[in-house]
Amino acid sequence: MILNSKIMSIINPIILLITLLITSNCTNKDIEAPPADVGFIEEPSVKTIPFEELLDLVQQRTFNYFWDFAEPVSGLARETSRDAALGGEAPRIVTTGGSGFGIACFPAAVERGWITRDQAINRLDKILTFLEGCEKYHGVFSHWYFGDTGVTRPFSDLDNGADLVETAFLMEGLLINRQYLSVEAAKEASLISRITTIYENIEWSFFERGQNEMTWHWSPDNGFAIDLKIQGWNESLMVYVLAAGSPTFPITKETYDNGWARNGQMVNNNTYVGTTLPLGVDFGGPLFYSHYSFIGLDPRNLNDQYANYFEQNKAHSKINYEYCRNNPKDFIGYGGDSWGLTASNDFNGYAVHDPLNDIGVITPTAALSSFPYTPEESKKALEYFYYKLNDRLWGKYGFYDAFSEDRNWFDDSYLAIDQGPIVAMIENYRSQLLWDLFMKDQDVKNGLDVLGFTY
Repeated sequence: MILNSKIMSIINPIILLITLLITSNCTNKDIEAPPADVGFIEEPSVKTIPFEELLDLVQQRTFNYFWDFAEPVSGLARETSRDAALGGEAPRIVTTGGSGFGIACFPAAVERGWITRDQAINRLDKILTFLEGCEKYHGVFSHWYFGDTGVTRPFSDLDNGADLVETAFLMEGLLINRQYLSVEAAKEASLISRITTIYENIEWSFFERGQNEMTWHWSPDNGFAIDLKIQGWNESLMVYVLAAGSPTFPITKETYDNGWARNGQMVNNNTYVGTTLPLGVDFGGPLFYSHYSFIGLDPRNLNDQYANYFEQNKAHSKINYEYCRNNPKDFIGYGGDSWGLTASNDFNGYAVHDPLNDIGVITPTAALSSFPYTPEESKKALEYFYYKLNDRLWGKYGFYDAFSEDRNWFDDSYLAIDQGPIVAMIENYRSQLLWDLFMKDQDVKNGLDVLGFTY
């Protein structure tokens, strides 16, 4: 049967639309793709705002993950907003390290007017009440808890007790607040005292095991069975600084040199994509290595016998940027304005992403938390994420955890450990507030002195 022209005028646009939809979702790499630094996501209509306002918007909305989305009983941060990933338990599971990153941002939230000082004090009171009552192991916290009970939620079969690295990140946030609070106000002075008690109860030296090195985990059922050493270079420098500064259970510089620095074996000094890397694995590893401990530690004048830590973190970030810009695997969407490899969700679940394990997944926290080190490159990434990918990447609590334009995959959830550094490191880029507070702490200074740092 021959269709008249009027009917065909209706059908042809429908056929065209269906064809476009099919081809736009096709992942066959034989189909000609746009240039790698352009991506295939059409730019949504997003109003351009001044850069400082964009920073305000991103920081505040990201901080709300820790404020509005916090677990209500404990006040701590939920591990993730992705419930299915944890068998339906996600609303109850809180993370100690991720909470520490959020807590670190309370002073910034007060100073920028997102919350009041009284609100911060009341939330800290709730958090400290939970931390005082939850299960602990030689004063050390576990990786996860059920926020409504304070009972440890095992992280793995053997990991159902102490996690020293997560504890260090929690203390990093608490010590920042210890410096922000005032001893002149009775309620704030009480919070200061309670934070101090938590810190002084941590038996850092127990995790040396008499071996001049630190061990990550201990379980009441399994002891040190995991036997994971805390060795550099990675994200865990904070453990050694806080352990060395402890007035009750301190470690020595010998433990730092032997355990963390591996008697100099953490030094690299090779060149990657045009940049010399002082420390760490080839190409630097995931970018969270340069973020987690440096939410509090100010790297700008931080030196020891192994490195200048601002140069280390700048080099690490620059290598990550240049790798993505060069795009050796020809992933769609990679370029000078879309970059950043670190640990995050991906289309297979969760993994550590870096230049040596690159599957085409970019994580916004990687570039955004590098603002102090690569301000121009991070600005380009922020504007690309917000203006070019807004309708796919921007949600209630800021940028979703990760995406792959190459796979046309965009996460729709958040992770606390990725959210917190965005707020904190952008604040350190803008005002240095968290760095200034943490570096004033006398126990922190003592730890750095013991380990031979200048700062």
